[in-house]
Amino acid sequence: MTLRVRRHAGFMRPLLDGTSPLGLSTSANCTCLAPRLLSQWASMMTRWSGWPRAVWGGSILLLAVAAATPHAEELPSPPAGWQWQLIWQDEFDGTRLNPQKWEVCGDWPRRDGWWVKDDAYVDGQGHLILRTRQQGDRFTCGAVRTQGKFEHAHGYWTARCELPRAPGHWPAFWLMCPGVTSVGNGGRDGTEIDIAEFPWRDGRTTMNLHWDGYGSAHQSAGTRVTLPAITNGFHTFSLWWKTNEYVFYVDGREVWRSAAGGVSQVPEYIKLTEEIGPWAGDIKQAKLPDYFRVDYVRVYDLVPAGPAKPGTP
Repeated sequence: MTLRVRRHAGFMRPLLDGTSPLGLSTSANCTCLAPRLLSQWASMMTRWSGWPRAVWGGSILLLAVAAATPHAEELPSPPAGWQWQLIWQDEFDGTRLNPQKWEVCGDWPRRDGWWVKDDAYVDGQGHLILRTRQQGDRFTCGAVRTQGKFEHAHGYWTARCELPRAPGHWPAFWLMCPGVTSVGNGGRDGTEIDIAEFPWRDGRTTMNLHWDGYGSAHQSAGTRVTLPAITNGFHTFSLWWKTNEYVFYVDGREVWRSAAGGVSQVPEYIKLTEEIGPWAGDIKQAKLPDYFRVDYVRVYDLVPAGPAKPGTP
């Protein structure tokens, strides 16, 4: 059994992975490691294992101390004289999606399925859920966007996600703006930026750029990256949108960079979506429902580094 701990918006949430001899499931949660809980845990583990109570009590206490350290985002090194500043985030805490941050898409047709509002929700355990399911003779899935609520140009955009495994549908984390449909100025007046799409189930992930509309003038560039363990647990998918280049990352590792089409210079909004279509295989072969889980979305921007405070190295 492994104890993972992450911190959101000023409080801790320990997560228990695996099934313990105490009957705790993979989604067991508690809001804090209070002294009484630590004592009870140590006592139970002592009875189960036969190890001294002090061993378990000390181990859990160390984990509680470690939990007090905020999650360290893997940000690329900023240019000299600049530093990263968090400007927008959603940790998906609480029991409902924040309407000040997100629009839920639907109900309307999308590709070979439907975007349905009921398929986008917060699970109460710190995750946005985009569900894919069959309802009668149609297949539905979820999608959300920040259009009109948060739009920004440049910076570092990152989401921590757990990908689905069933065929026939694919999740995506991408940026969009109305200027994508304009023709004649390359991508500078708007580019669809696909930070990550996951249509296959063999470890491949794709990152793409689209500009000059979606008609006969449409242009695009992209890459495919093979990551065999990509469906195991959560992974971060990130973009450093510079003024002259896009740099894409998976789990903090650079996987592609491009300036194809000319880099977008206009604000864009976030989209987290599920799509249904043959690109991802046959949805009729899928064991449904299936889920795209998002742990958090964060956006950082570069700001001038301030003068060092007295005593700061």
